[in-house]
Amino acid sequence: MKSTISDSEYCLFCGRKATQEHHLIFGSSGRAFAEKYGLKIPICVGCHTAAEFVVDRIHDNAKAERLSKMLGQAIYERDRALEGMQLKDIKDKFLKENGGFYL
Repeated sequence: MKSTISDSEYCLFCGRKATQEHHLIFGSSGRAFAEKYGLKIPICVGCHTAAEFVVDRIHDNAKAERLSKMLGQAIYERDRALEGMQLKDIKDKFLKENGGFYL
Protein backbone atom coordinates (compact mmCIF):
# COMPACT_ATOMS: atom_id res chain seq x y z
CA MET A 1 0.00 0.00 0.00
CA LYS A 2 1.15 3.53 -0.73
CA SER A 3 1.97 5.79 2.21
CA THR A 4 -1.04 7.47 3.80
CA ILE A 5 1.32 10.10 5.23
CA SER A 6 3.28 11.56 2.32
CA ASP A 7 3.67 11.06 -1.39
CA SER A 8 6.81 13.21 -1.50
CA GLU A 9 9.89 12.09 -3.40
CA TYR A 10 12.07 13.69 -0.73
CA CYS A 11 13.25 12.58 2.70
CA LEU A 12 10.95 14.04 5.33
CA PHE A 13 13.93 14.60 7.63
CA CYS A 14 16.64 16.22 5.52
CA GLY A 15 15.04 17.04 2.16
CA ARG A 16 17.42 14.93 0.06
CA LYS A 17 16.03 12.59 -2.59
CA ALA A 18 14.24 9.71 -0.83
CA THR A 19 15.61 6.35 -1.89
CA GLN A 20 13.83 4.19 0.69
CA GLU A 21 10.67 3.88 2.75
CA HIS A 22 10.69 3.86 6.53
CA HIS A 23 7.92 1.77 8.06
CA LEU A 24 6.78 3.73 11.12
CA ILE A 25 5.96 0.50 12.91
CA PHE A 26 8.56 -2.20 12.37
CA GLY A 27 9.92 -5.36 13.88
CA SER A 28 8.78 -8.96 13.63
CA SER A 29 5.18 -8.31 12.53
CA GLY A 30 5.23 -4.52 12.57
CA ARG A 31 6.53 -4.09 9.04
CA ALA A 32 3.64 -6.08 7.53
CA PHE A 33 1.20 -4.11 9.70
CA ALA A 34 2.69 -0.79 8.53
CA GLU A 35 2.63 -1.93 4.92
CA LYS A 36 -1.03 -2.97 5.18
CA TYR A 37 -2.08 0.48 6.44
CA GLY A 38 0.41 2.67 4.57
CA LEU A 39 2.25 3.69 7.74
CA LYS A 40 5.50 4.58 6.05
CA ILE A 41 7.38 7.69 5.00
CA PRO A 42 9.90 8.56 2.30
CA ILE A 43 13.45 8.70 3.63
CA CYS A 44 17.01 8.83 2.34
CA VAL A 45 19.45 6.05 3.15
CA GLY A 46 21.46 8.31 5.46
CA CYS A 47 18.54 9.25 7.68
CA HIS A 48 17.25 5.68 7.59
CA THR A 49 20.23 3.48 8.36
CA ALA A 50 23.55 4.78 7.06
CA ALA A 51 24.34 8.11 8.71
CA GLU A 52 27.74 8.24 10.39
CA PHE A 53 26.28 9.14 13.80
CA VAL A 54 23.52 7.08 15.44
CA VAL A 55 21.57 10.20 16.39
CA ASP A 56 21.31 11.11 12.70
CA ARG A 57 19.45 7.96 11.66
CA ILE A 58 16.14 6.42 12.64
CA HIS A 59 17.33 2.86 13.20
CA ASP A 60 19.79 2.28 16.01
CA ASN A 61 18.46 5.37 17.80
CA ALA A 62 16.06 4.22 20.55
CA LYS A 63 14.28 7.57 20.90
CA ALA A 64 13.77 7.97 17.17
CA GLU A 65 12.48 4.40 16.89
CA ARG A 66 10.02 4.96 19.74
CA LEU A 67 8.79 8.24 18.24
CA SER A 68 8.38 6.51 14.88
CA LYS A 69 6.11 3.87 16.41
CA MET A 70 4.13 6.49 18.31
CA LEU A 71 3.55 8.42 15.09
CA GLY A 72 2.52 5.21 13.34
CA GLN A 73 -0.10 4.47 15.99
CA ALA A 74 -1.38 8.06 15.95
CA ILE A 75 -1.79 8.02 12.15
CA TYR A 76 -3.46 4.60 12.32
CA GLU A 77 -5.94 5.86 14.93
CA ARG A 78 -6.62 9.03 12.93
CA ASP A 79 -7.29 7.07 9.75
CA ARG A 80 -9.66 4.63 11.48
CA ALA A 81 -11.52 7.55 13.13
CA LEU A 82 -11.93 9.17 9.71
CA GLU A 83 -13.46 5.87 8.56
CA GLY A 84 -16.06 6.28 11.33
CA MET A 85 -14.74 3.83 13.91
CA GLN A 86 -15.14 4.56 17.61
CA LEU A 87 -12.00 5.03 19.73
CA LYS A 88 -12.51 1.87 21.79
CA ASP A 89 -12.91 -0.20 18.63
CA ILE A 90 -9.84 1.45 17.11
CA LYS A 91 -7.75 0.62 20.19
CA ASP A 92 -9.05 -2.97 20.25
CA LYS A 93 -8.27 -3.44 16.54
CA PHE A 94 -4.78 -1.95 16.90
CA LEU A 95 -4.00 -4.22 19.85
CA LYS A 96 -5.36 -7.29 18.06
CA GLU A 97 -3.44 -6.63 14.84
CA ASN A 98 -0.24 -5.18 16.26
CA GLY A 99 0.02 -6.82 19.69
CA GLY A 100 0.81 -3.69 21.71
CA PHE A 101 0.49 0.05 22.11
CA TYR A 102 3.01 2.86 21.70
CA LEU A 103 0.92 5.81 22.93
